[in-house]
Amino acid sequence: MKDFAIGEYNRGGHHLTLNARRFVDATGAYGAFTFYRRPGMHAEDIGKGAASDGNEVLFWNGSTLVDAVFENASLGASTGAGSEACAPVASGETCIPVVSTKAALKELAAAIPPATGSEGVPPSLPHYLPAKALEGSSVRYSIGPAAYARTGGVLPPELIDFSRDAEAVTAQYAARDGKGTLTVLEYPTPQIAIGRAKAIDEQLKQGVVAGGNATALGVYRSGPLVAITSGNFSTNEAQALLASVRYEAEVTWNHPEGYVSEVSKAAKLLLGILYLTAILGTASILLGLFLGGGRALVRRLRGKPVSTLNDDEFITLNL
Repeated sequence: MKDFAIGEYNRGGHHLTLNARRFVDATGAYGAFTFYRRPGMHAEDIGKGAASDGNEVLFWNGSTLVDAVFENASLGASTGAGSEACAPVASGETCIPVVSTKAALKELAAAIPPATGSEGVPPSLPHYLPAKALEGSSVRYSIGPAAYARTGGVLPPELIDFSRDAEAVTAQYAARDGKGTLTVLEYPTPQIAIGRAKAIDEQLKQGVVAGGNATALGVYRSGPLVAITSGNFSTNEAQALLASVRYEAEVTWNHPEGYVSEVSKAAKLLLGILYLTAILGTASILLGLFLGGGRALVRRLRGKPVSTLNDDEFITLNL
């Protein structure tokens, strides 16, 4: 976290406390959002992502996370079309329109300076979570062992090996016999993912994850992603969920060709040099044929030998 600020506001007898935390990039803001979001909070359309529960609204935009707490008001469900819902307040006070409260927070989110360049790109890993039976408020994203452990990660942090720039996202899914947990890890390269998937599979067989059904434990790798199921999944549920985690290489505007390895770059450079050499060599041959052949044709038209080797002509100065 880079810095933070706390502000308190009063209007018409109502009190609002804002706690803003600014991070290095959007990844940090999103990770903090999932860290502070409590299970059961309802999703809201504020900023890049928001959740509310009673009188508290948590949202993020750019690289900033904002926690808004209303003392005498809360966001609630609309009472229906054509009527404006009101947030509950203390006895004897006028209620605060929910629409006005949401609109004010939306304006606040829009006023937050956006993060530019790569700092404004949110993590892509949570998008690989299958949507079916997902409990949205249970999603937790982390890029370090401390945050992963504190958000209830089922694997030992040292087994994930965050020193290899790993990212982790966990989520709860509804299962036939209760709930299950899906953990998806992302590593910089598929080669690292292969090694970690093998190590995790070996540890799961040794009982590193306690609780739940033994049949729910499973490991699946797709590209640089490693997916692990645990909890109360049945065998079929676990296999179906793992099969739904598919890696898709992203294409960005500044890199339309996607990820390019250093070996591929060197190969393209060498091929480019060979192509240029071939083009220049062909051009030289064609130019030589044009100039030499043209001169020979002119000599033939003048009745002279094509070659100048047997010419006896020489220049005299006649001084």
